[in-house]
Amino acid sequence: MNGITKEQYEFALARVEELLPLVGDNTPANDKKALELSVMSDIVITYENEHFPIEKPTVAELIELSLEEKGITQRELAGNIGVSPSRINDYIAGRSEPTLKIARLLCLELDIAPAAMLRV
Repeated sequence: MNGITKEQYEFALARVEELLPLVGDNTPANDKKALELSVMSDIVITYENEHFPIEKPTVAELIELSLEEKGITQRELAGNIGVSPSRINDYIAGRSEPTLKIARLLCLELDIAPAAMLRV
C-alpha cells in the first residue's frame, strides 16, 4: 500500500474515529465494521510511518530516560558500572559515546536492549 494521498489519509483517520466506538472487544473479527476499521487503521499507520517517522532515541536519550525510570542518579550509575560521574554526564550531554564494553554495562544496569543502544 504505497502512495496514500493526504486526502485518503484524512478520510481514513476520520473513519477510524467514527468506527472505534462501534467496534469492541466482543465484535467478531469478520464483522463489516471491524474489517473496515482494520483497513482504515492500516491506511492511517502506513501514511503516518511514511510522513511522520519516529526517530530512534539517541544513546544520550536512552541513558537519561532509563535513569529517570529507575530512579537512579548519574553518580549512582557511574559507581555501579565503574566510570566517573562526569563520564556519564558526557554520555547524556552527547559529548562522547560509550565504548562497547561500557555500552554493554549500561544495557545490563539500565535494562536497555542492546539493539536500542546500537540504534538498530
